[in-house]
Amino acid sequence: MPPRADAPPAATTVRRFTPAQRWAHRAVALLMGVCVATAACLYVPQLAQLAGRRALVVTLHQWSGLLLPVPVLAALVSRAFRADLGRLNRFGPHDRVWLRAVLRRDRRPASRPAGKFNAGQKLYAAWIAGATLVMLGTGLLMWFTHLTPLAWRTAATFVHDWLALTVGVVLAGHVGMALADPEARRGLRTGAVRRAWAEHEHPLWRP
Repeated sequence: MPPRADAPPAATTVRRFTPAQRWAHRAVALLMGVCVATAACLYVPQLAQLAGRRALVVTLHQWSGLLLPVPVLAALVSRAFRADLGRLNRFGPHDRVWLRAVLRRDRRPASRPAGKFNAGQKLYAAWIAGATLVMLGTGLLMWFTHLTPLAWRTAATFVHDWLALTVGVVLAGHVGMALADPEARRGLRTGAVRRAWAEHEHPLWRP
């Protein structure tokens, strides 16, 4: 099969993600997109009128949220995926240097050292993972109303709604940054990135 037109020559590339990692990301992105879209249809009156069939929208929202952890759990069979989780969970001195450079708006590559993942990506991964678990827990309390007292369900609804708004804003920022970096998107689409980009953006990464 001929190579993709957007794939750079193999000699100039490095492998960034395996198929298991890429499909896990796509599945999570799809489920998260359904969650956000159905949530918008449930809470914005104009969108609710356009969508109609509220019961179907509620069902899609519930099941897409419930299935969100499944791709991540399935991808744990991949050694590369587990290795990347370890990288995302480690925050080193160079990550603090990266964050200070961002706060100072210092865009020089030398001032932003990063391994395979930079400090911003690590913070985002940690935050979205925690937010997803909270959304899942509060969503279950709202779904199975007979399991908890009314006060618990009221608190769960408050947390769920406001955290959902925050997740939407953070996801919009994540998508915006992805759109601004075509090489990062190519890495998630094909699994490989240009060596020059890797050395520039992630100088501490040793593929």
